[in-house]
Amino acid sequence: MAERARDWMAQAERDLAHAENDLTSGFYEWSCFSAQQAAEKAIKALYQTRNQLAWGHSVRELLEGLRDELLVSEPLIEAGKSLDKYYILSRYPNGFPSGAPVDYFTKRDAQGAVDAARKIIRFCKDHLA
Repeated sequence: MAERARDWMAQAERDLAHAENDLTSGFYEWSCFSAQQAAEKAIKALYQTRNQLAWGHSVRELLEGLRDELLVSEPLIEAGKSLDKYYILSRYPNGFPSGAPVDYFTKRDAQGAVDAARKIIRFCKDHLA
């Protein structure tokens, strides 16, 4: 594994644990954001093992960038799309016409985000060199 790939994956797993804790505690907006971060960092670990530069925060785009080398399924791309929605909206009140993110994110959103992140992390771990 590339020198920093282990570091990226370790942080991805910690971010996933954070997302799970926030889901349990009812901090659904933060659970969604942490799940997005977990997936993004796991994918960046995978890029590291391939000596490729991973740029940006879009989980979907990062996954699509791997399609030349790996079979990235459409359901995995869909999981990435769902997580991309949480990168900004889960943190900033100006993402909505009124209210704060806490007013918009639900347990169902957070559970879906955690499940999507788990799938992406599993995919990345399965393909780490």
